[in-house]
Amino acid sequence: MFDNINKPKGIQRIYLASLNSLRAFRWLYTNESAFRQELLLLIFVIPTSFVFDISIKEQLILILAIIFILFTEIINTAIEAVVDRVGLDIHPLSGLAKDLGSAAVLVSLIVAGSVWLVILL
Repeated sequence: MFDNINKPKGIQRIYLASLNSLRAFRWLYTNESAFRQELLLLIFVIPTSFVFDISIKEQLILILAIIFILFTEIINTAIEAVVDRVGLDIHPLSGLAKDLGSAAVLVSLIVAGSVWLVILL
């Protein structure tokens, strides 16, 4: 049972939160193919960013644009998990929530693509 009064503080809280985050990343990698694809994109983008004659700041912006996609995918997956936890029955609001999460990922892809185009062209 969750104890709101005696919850961990300081370094212990940071440590426990880190364990939870690592568990979430492990779950994402194992269960979400979109996350694996976007992670692969990030792994490809990092060394690729060194090929172009751009500043370190521009290089960082290119990499952060892909990390933004990963961030959005994590939020989308969280929305899907909550919707599925509430119930697997088909409901218009459940579908809308999942569609909105998917739209957020699409927007992040458009933003990342735009950033790459602007910096490289």
